[in-house]
Amino acid sequence: MTAGLGLALAQGVLAASFAVSGQQFKVSASSLEGEGFAQYGSVDVNAREELIPVAVTAIREAKLHSLCQSVVTTLPVIGDISLNLTAGRKAPVEASNLFVDATQLSGDAVFSNIEIGRDASTLDKGPADAQGMQDLFAQQADTVSITDLQQTAWATNAGTFKLTGLSMNVSKGKKECF
Repeated sequence: MTAGLGLALAQGVLAASFAVSGQQFKVSASSLEGEGFAQYGSVDVNAREELIPVAVTAIREAKLHSLCQSVVTTLPVIGDISLNLTAGRKAPVEASNLFVDATQLSGDAVFSNIEIGRDASTLDKGPADAQGMQDLFAQQADTVSITDLQQTAWATNAGTFKLTGLSMNVSKGKKECF
């Protein structure tokens, strides 16, 4: 199985387009509206070449309101250090060809024209590259709307990512989005 996953990574079938760090990060938003939604299982890989299972959420065009991203790092002697990024309070954050490799997602969601249980290799509503391995479970929809979004992720990729009203802050202590 490991050899098969390694081969799939080498062929670009799985999620990892770069080695993910050893830390997950949290993302929250008051709302997300997206056109062209796809979701399927995949695997990321870290610098130690360890495989990490993820659920890839791919959205062709997304708008997020009141975005918060946080990651906490624990350093010897200093303790916890938090990196917080916020944007989209006055005008939405905009992303195209957005891919999020997540381990947790919650909120109140509404989908239009959803297809649940579709073969991951046949997805065609999300971004052009949003396809998983053949025979694996997937779902897709024309649109998605999520309020009170909270997710934990290993990686995010986007063709474009416009962060209106961007603010970044580094501080001591554990200060997460949720």
